[in-house]
Amino acid sequence: MPKELIKIENLTKKFGENTILKNISAVVNEGDVISVVGPSGAGKSTFLRCITLLEKPSGGNVFLEGDNLVGKSDKELEQVRQKVGMVFQNFNLFPNLSVLQNLTLAPIKVKKTNEAQAKKEALALLEQVGLADKADAYPESLSGGQKQRVAIARALAMKPDVMLFDEPTSALDPEMVGEVLDVMKQLAKDGMTMVVVTHEMGFAKSVSNQVWFMENADIQEKTEPNQFFEQPTTERAQEFLSKILES
Repeated sequence: MPKELIKIENLTKKFGENTILKNISAVVNEGDVISVVGPSGAGKSTFLRCITLLEKPSGGNVFLEGDNLVGKSDKELEQVRQKVGMVFQNFNLFPNLSVLQNLTLAPIKVKKTNEAQAKKEALALLEQVGLADKADAYPESLSGGQKQRVAIARALAMKPDVMLFDEPTSALDPEMVGEVLDVMKQLAKDGMTMVVVTHEMGFAKSVSNQVWFMENADIQEKTEPNQFFEQPTTERAQEFLSKILES
């Protein structure tokens, strides 16, 4: 049996009268690469943020490796979040720190890794994402694609069990999308568990082992990529795909 990393039970999120997520239940197993797709406003980013309780759910439970995150204090959540790497569409790098410092800050401060070890591991990660020559650069001197690769390396520096990506290529110029997707494809190949909110249908089709289609505050379909792209079962998914694949 695959190891269950994340279990979501009846997850609901409301902002005032608006229901953004409605009784969602889902499981992420170790080694899964799940692409979460759907129209804008379907609740995809909120769903991802609720998994780590960056957004507090209005109802339901979120279990990480069997540990229920709902009801935990902020301090307890900080500890648990170390197991989850999060990559946002806008990079969120510290502009006043060098690339290397961006990578070593959390391992040193949070994990109490000694500085020499943190630096050694950070340099290896920069090599992995093709940015070994940028260790001493500052974020403002980097392209969008380079910033996002640094953000991925920074998340990996905490040695997470699962990586969450919130539209990691949506803020990038088209020619930079490929360099970020290549890093993500390699991570998937290396066995990293990943949940990716994305508009990149090629990635969803060729790299994922599951596609989750979100619409109307719920996951309407959870299926294998070939099934989703060739024979989606809901009318809304068929409509979504016909628009996306035409463009």
